[in-house]
Amino acid sequence: MGSLDATSTSLAEDLQDLQLDRPNKGLKSVEELEKLTVDEQLSDIERSVYLLSSGQEVQRISVIHNLPDLLRDTESHDECMRRVVPKVREVLHVAQTEMQLAASSAFLQILQKNLVPIQNYSQTFLQTILNSVDSKDPDVASAWLDTLLDVIDLLPKEVIKKEILGSAIAKGQLAQSVQSRLACCRILGKISTKFEPFVIKKEILPVVQSLCQDVDYEVRGCMCRQLDCVSRGLGLEATKSAILPELVELTNDEECHVRIAGLETVVNILTLLDAETCSATIIPLVCKICQQAVQAEDATLPVVATQLGKLCHGIADNLTDEQKQWFIDYYKKLCHVGLEKNKASSRVTMAVSDKERTKESDLTDIFELEDKLVECRKNSAFNFPAMVLFSGAKQFKQELHVTFTHLCKDPHFIVRKTISGGFHEVCKLLGNSAQLIQADVVALLKDESIEVLKGVVSNMPAILDCYMTSGSNHTISESKSGPLSDIIPAFLASENAIFTSNNWRLQQELMENMACLIKCYSSENLYNKVIPILRQKLSKARALPVKVAAARSLLTLTRKVKKHEQREEIFHSLIHDFCHARKCYWRSVFIDICRIVIELYSKKFFKESFYEYLLELHTDSVPNIRLRLCSILPDLKRLLILPTDRGLLQQLDACVRKLLVSEKDRDVSEGIQDAVEELDKIHIPMQSMTRRNFFEQDLEDQKKEEEEKLLLENEEKELKKEEEAAEKKKGDKRNLVSAKKGSENGSSKIPGPRKGSRAGLPGSNTATKKFLYPSHITSEDSKELSKTKIVSPVPAPGKSGNKVQVNSNTSKQSSGESNINKKGVSSPKLSRLPLYSSNPNIHQGRPSSPSLIPIKASTSGTTNKTSKTTRGSGIPAPGSAGLRRASVPTLSTTRRGSLSGQLSTEVNPKAKSSNGAMSPSIKERKKSR
Repeated sequence: MGSLDATSTSLAEDLQDLQLDRPNKGLKSVEELEKLTVDEQLSDIERSVYLLSSGQEVQRISVIHNLPDLLRDTESHDECMRRVVPKVREVLHVAQTEMQLAASSAFLQILQKNLVPIQNYSQTFLQTILNSVDSKDPDVASAWLDTLLDVIDLLPKEVIKKEILGSAIAKGQLAQSVQSRLACCRILGKISTKFEPFVIKKEILPVVQSLCQDVDYEVRGCMCRQLDCVSRGLGLEATKSAILPELVELTNDEECHVRIAGLETVVNILTLLDAETCSATIIPLVCKICQQAVQAEDATLPVVATQLGKLCHGIADNLTDEQKQWFIDYYKKLCHVGLEKNKASSRVTMAVSDKERTKESDLTDIFELEDKLVECRKNSAFNFPAMVLFSGAKQFKQELHVTFTHLCKDPHFIVRKTISGGFHEVCKLLGNSAQLIQADVVALLKDESIEVLKGVVSNMPAILDCYMTSGSNHTISESKSGPLSDIIPAFLASENAIFTSNNWRLQQELMENMACLIKCYSSENLYNKVIPILRQKLSKARALPVKVAAARSLLTLTRKVKKHEQREEIFHSLIHDFCHARKCYWRSVFIDICRIVIELYSKKFFKESFYEYLLELHTDSVPNIRLRLCSILPDLKRLLILPTDRGLLQQLDACVRKLLVSEKDRDVSEGIQDAVEELDKIHIPMQSMTRRNFFEQDLEDQKKEEEEKLLLENEEKELKKEEEAAEKKKGDKRNLVSAKKGSENGSSKIPGPRKGSRAGLPGSNTATKKFLYPSHITSEDSKELSKTKIVSPVPAPGKSGNKVQVNSNTSKQSSGESNINKKGVSSPKLSRLPLYSSNPNIHQGRPSSPSLIPIKASTSGTTNKTSKTTRGSGIPAPGSAGLRRASVPTLSTTRRGSLSGQLSTEVNPKAKSSNGAMSPSIKERKKSR
């Protein structure tokens, strides 16, 4: 008993499981339950047949969707064709819309994938398609008709002629329903390209002509749209004799729908017609259609505006100058339609003239009319590039410039949006004349509508390229009066309006397109105007894709920044603001920044600037940061080259080891395991091998590294040029000041010493040697020296080692100075002074020893400079620094009323003399005496 209960329980459970796949309402006995358990072992074919017979709607749809897969299996192909396909055709007679749509799609896939031979397909699936086209459900009939039209492209013409042509002609008879006649029109247009002209003329053309004269306007319009295909199948001569008369009549039809179809067909068959037919028939017909559209202002007017570009290009070679001018004037009229107040008021009056209309219908008609006029201007704006090509760039200023400006300032945003989307095409067509529309692009960039801004901002790289190539290739810093000086500031200012909206995709596009300014902006302008915007959006933008786009443009533009300090400041801010940020969100953005740096910069640069900072994130407290770091570890290993980067490899291994050992988060542990598997597959190249074999990536990296080195070299050259220019300017200024002072004081015109002379003082070389070298001083020289007054020049503020300046003027001294020496005896003035000694401790404001100290060579490494003499003062000119100084006593200039020539009691701290001993102070020497 227990075993029977267990068996019944298992069967019941199996039944519940199977009820999820099939209905089993009629199964009640144990034998049927046992049979049902055996059905679980059914094949796909048997299960499909069972589900199609007694399954639910969703299960039947699933079987039909999987029908191509069943036929693809070679083992079950024949069985599927024998059992499943007939069941599917049987079910479709009573199937709902969803199953019908699934079957139409599956039947087309079977033919596209060649799962069934053409003969079998035409006998089974094609017959079902033809029968289903006449379905009463319009959605189902339309789906099967689309499938039939696609099938016709894949079937040979013999099958089409045998199976489809007769059925199509039968559907086109006047006794058939409108739906059948509409289907006939589309089928005839499709099969006309499959047959020879004589077959079309005999079998198809009579039905076509009959449908063009059909009593229902929808049938006439549908057949009119198929005349293009029929004409291409017939040829030129048959088209001129049989199709053109029908087309001319259709373009003059009383129904607007038919006239629109006629105009579209005229445009489509222009390439088929010869010049004579175009000049004699098509051009007068088109002019008539255009005039009627403007006068009626009905639904044909927007269609005329849409097709006018193609129309003008199709007949351009057959137009006279007067006709060409007529089409240009007509286009300008379409661009201004609906903007004139008088005509607008008259249109409103005509719209409400009927007294029987209600107020609601009056307002509806007015709004519909306005919408048609706005649509007309929108379509005209769309065709503006085509009309520029039609009239020629040389005639743009005279013919279309004013119209273009009006379209850019149209009161309706949809017109401005359309013209902004094609602005870059107009720029390309104008070429060197693109500067004419400079003010228009600035106006569009200042537009308040986000949709208008989107059209210009999306194509800004192409627009800037046009302006760069049209005029001159100078940047904005080199040609401040060029068009870019107005366009780029407006482009940068547009971010205020764009970032006030919620369109993050447009914000991302703006950030990406800012990278194009690298071609037309100088380094300083990039750093001062563009990069601050990118850094701000990188920090404050809400959407992550916007941040990533800002980071990419920022790093792209930084490559052009010439100053090394500015580049370092940008990279330092990225590391400080993101890698070391307190919020994990910013640290996650830093990983994205590192990916971009790896892509844009050389391997060497990344390893020197970002490598170690990125590895620091393996100790981050947030698991998501560590998880994101795991994904970039393989990229870090690809940057390494041994043995140069052995230390970096050890850091990477330590990071991976620590994550493997101490990681507790499950997702991070899985991430590091995946990273380790990928790291093991990466082979680190040796430096000797990379020199021999350069791969494409290595060549790109080498090119990036050379560009970075060249940037540093150019910076050094520019700094050197600036220093040389500054020194030259400073020297010229000093010479000018010295010459000016000399002319004012009327001093001696004795030339200064030549470059390289030891004394640097005017006078004979023998006298200089006597004062420079005490060993050569004779007794007469000593007497002469004792009579001279040695004056210590005061160095200029902030200058060390100033050259001596000698007062060779014999004029009277100033009121605060005297020639009284220490003992009160007046000493004569010294006409020539020895140079300073190079020892810096000798001229510290104390008197020197009785004998002059020999001058030692300077070790400062600076070049010797010629000393300059000034008149009337012992204070050297600023910058007149020398390398040698004589050991001379220092006389301070005292204030008025004090003893002239008295030595100052305030002295500098003791300093060592030339022999290394401490020199005594003034007071100590007085006491010793």
